[in-house]
Amino acid sequence: MLAEALGHLVRGIVDHPEEVRVKSRQLRRGNLLEVFVNPDDLGRVIGRSGRTAKALRSVIGSLSKESVRIDVVDTDRR
Repeated sequence: MLAEALGHLVRGIVDHPEEVRVKSRQLRRGNLLEVFVNPDDLGRVIGRSGRTAKALRSVIGSLSKESVRIDVVDTDRR
């Protein structure tokens, strides 16, 4: 559910929504959500001084009952 919510939020921000993928992995310290975006959209997802990424982390963190870590990755880095 968190991965779908994060994907929906990110698709609303970027210019290439068809290239957005969210991969969820379970780690010892909680969930890890990796967001893969087009390299041209990386700045939009991170935002000025990381404000957009911080806001996305806050929203997803409030939806989650456990610890969630979010990493933003461009599609060139696989």
